Amino acid sequence: MMECDPSDTPEDAQSGSNMRKSAQKLIERYYFQLSQGCGNHCDNPECLSSGKITQPLAPNEAAARALHCLKVRARLCTQAVQEDEEMDTVEDILRHPVAGPSGTLGHPVPVPGLGQPCPRQPKSMFLSEEKLDQLMQECSESGNYSTLKQTLWDVFSSSERLGASWPRSGVSKLATPPASKACDTTSPSLKKMTKEEVRALEGEKDVDSSEAEIPAPVEAVAASTLAMASSVCTVDIDSLRSSYEKLFNMDNSIFEAGLVNALVMLCSNMEMDLKVKPNVAKDVNFLNLYEIVLELPVLGCEAYLENVVPLVCRGIALLPVTSQVALVKSWSHHSAERLKSMLENLQQILSLRVYTGTFTRDHLMNDDETISSCTTVIRIIYYASLLGGVHYTKQPVWDTSELPLLDTDNFSSIEMVGNASRKRYHDHISEEMELSPLDVRVPLIPLDEFYNEPLNETIEMDRDFAYWKMPDHSFSEKTKFSFMSHPFILNPATKAQALYYDNRIRMYSERRMNLFQSMMAGAFQSNPYLKLQVRRDHIVEDALVELEVVVLENPQDLKKQLMVEFDAEQGIDEGGLSKEFFQLIVEEIFNPDYGMFIHCPESHTYWFNPSSYESCAQFTLIGIVLGLAMYNSVILDLHLPSVIYRKLEGKKGVFEDLKEFKQSVWKGLDDLLEYSGDDMEDVFMQPFQINYTDIYGTMITTDLKEGGADIVVSQANKREYVDLYADFLLNKCVEKQFLAFQRGFNLVTSESPLQMMFTPQELEMLICGEKEFDFNELENSTEYDGGFSKETNCVRWFWEAVHSMDLEDKRKLLQFTTGSDRIPVGGLAKLKLIIAKNGPDSDRLPSAHTCFNVLLLPEYSSKEKMNSLLMKAIKECKGFGML
Repeated sequence: MMECDPSDTPEDAQSGSNMRKSAQKLIERYYFQLSQGCGNHCDNPECLSSGKITQPLAPNEAAARALHCLKVRARLCTQAVQEDEEMDTVEDILRHPVAGPSGTLGHPVPVPGLGQPCPRQPKSMFLSEEKLDQLMQECSESGNYSTLKQTLWDVFSSSERLGASWPRSGVSKLATPPASKACDTTSPSLKKMTKEEVRALEGEKDVDSSEAEIPAPVEAVAASTLAMASSVCTVDIDSLRSSYEKLFNMDNSIFEAGLVNALVMLCSNMEMDLKVKPNVAKDVNFLNLYEIVLELPVLGCEAYLENVVPLVCRGIALLPVTSQVALVKSWSHHSAERLKSMLENLQQILSLRVYTGTFTRDHLMNDDETISSCTTVIRIIYYASLLGGVHYTKQPVWDTSELPLLDTDNFSSIEMVGNASRKRYHDHISEEMELSPLDVRVPLIPLDEFYNEPLNETIEMDRDFAYWKMPDHSFSEKTKFSFMSHPFILNPATKAQALYYDNRIRMYSERRMNLFQSMMAGAFQSNPYLKLQVRRDHIVEDALVELEVVVLENPQDLKKQLMVEFDAEQGIDEGGLSKEFFQLIVEEIFNPDYGMFIHCPESHTYWFNPSSYESCAQFTLIGIVLGLAMYNSVILDLHLPSVIYRKLEGKKGVFEDLKEFKQSVWKGLDDLLEYSGDDMEDVFMQPFQINYTDIYGTMITTDLKEGGADIVVSQANKREYVDLYADFLLNKCVEKQFLAFQRGFNLVTSESPLQMMFTPQELEMLICGEKEFDFNELENSTEYDGGFSKETNCVRWFWEAVHSMDLEDKRKLLQFTTGSDRIPVGGLAKLKLIIAKNGPDSDRLPSAHTCFNVLLLPEYSSKEKMNSLLMKAIKECKGFGML
């Protein structure tokens, strides 16, 4: 243990610390004097109240001039100094120079005419609702608001004072212990003790004083605060809001400029502390500070929005995860309107920053600290919205069921991550709180309000994807910020673009690996693509047989780019043949004749047939087909209930999911829950059983729990009955079929960021496309080639014909032109349709390159001729050939 150096006395260290604090306070004093004035009509040229400063100074300019005033020992107005607070002067600072020639702290230097230096102990100052009310009343009665302005400056520019303000009952002394009970480290008896013993003694005395002052109910809060000060908020929010309401009912011009400048100084200092002191959050309660600042009702005003909020966001982004989680829990108790107001302010800053910034391929939005920190704070609001919303159940219902190994299942030997071991939480806050968007049925703020459209339009998704894939840097480099790690701010179209990059990189990687293996093995022919050769009239059988062979030989081949070839047709697959292949195979798979899915007329959706005679392998292959379509960016005409997409992401179906899938069943069960009579057993006479009819018309009765036939539904167990009923319909009765289907889907998508980025609603949109057919949007985004333009007669006739079509014919037009009648994520504008001239007037039908979304039109001589041939083409033409 190291002994204290006799020359390095506690008095030296204490005097150096006091000197720095005094210097800081004096600079703040000059800053306030320059930016706000002393409140009197003085003649000090360095005071705004003198009128000699012609226009208000900017914060940076005022700070620089304050430093200059300290250097030249400029005059300091004393009228505006708080009566109950002693202020150090320039002479006090000069008694304790910051450093001597050797760089070490110097000793006190007597100043002529001032006598010996004496230590000063400033009185503690903090605000509460009562103090602020009294202060405003006194200023209003006297008509002089200089004391109010000075007090707001002193409190809101000091982290110690602001952190101790508006304390909850019972924790005020925890935040600011009295100076009389603080450990006196300058005592002569401590000079001979080691530094470790001094620190230990300080800790013991702090604990003793805390135990004497803190009431018993607050002991748990105190213990956690000692471990991590920034993990518990001790601010009385109701009292704070009441104070703000009274304060801002006054004329804001009295104190606004000074309050903004004080907040700028406070937030800048807090940001610097968090950057240079890694463990400062353990000692300073930043939650109190940021809660008090963010409760300001005027944060949406220009002065605060531009100067204060970005600094607040930078500080919050530097807080440790435990502190951010504490903010999530605190904000989750806010009303939806309050949270939405906070979100709108941050979205406004983001949009303004995006529009005014000069971002290029070399200078990305990812490198802008304001944008990245605002996005981090929006993430906290996002999780607060989830935590405060309506959850499906009290406990997360993750699906941990696994498909049993069967001798008849050819895919049982394939190794892959199952439900029980899949990753469920994808960032630190989510993991710390064990909270997922899948747990929440109705968040406080709709998820689409978190999308920032200007950011989505400007983002360089390929570069952002590279940042996301980039491994963590060494300690000397900062990890690059990626918006893919904050998917809530990206709209589905941007996410789909990110997924496209991920899929394409995997395809190219498989292609390179295949070429490398071929070279090493000395083979002359390589197979860089996943090739399927099918017959149109046996498309399901051919596809499933070929996919089964691929999976059994090498499941990794599913990650190759798909190439489809129709038997006896000349088409070359550049995307168009794949679209038609998936369209045809989906129509066949969901045909009732196959018996694998049953149709639900009530919701016009398909569900797994629990009585299907098909093996698990067949459902696995169908899952592979669905995964391949998504992997190759093909949109499908699927009609599956939304609960399927939640189940694909790892959640079980619950009672609320029945509302969209089986409305009548949900209504009956909901009426049972709402019934409050004591005669439920006699009215419903319902045992714990479920009856359903299979596709062959046979009635099947199953117990929902052991001995269910002898248990009658009552007021005490009705919730259990409803949950078991829904669990059976959505999970248990189709467990074997769904798990096989999920396994096939995961064989293709297990390595992609699909589950991290997409909510179930967005996943459904990604697979099935959007539902709104806006052909005006398509017309505005269409390009022309070969001599056509938007003003060409033939083109004008074409669009007039399109807008006069019914929905079914519009679908056929999309199918004929692009190979699919589905709308991509982001709308019809994303299709990039091209209309090209295909020669002069003739009797040839229109044709299309579906791989490239190109429609070829001869320059027809009349509108009637164009209409007739176009309708014939889209209704009667099918198949591919070489033009």
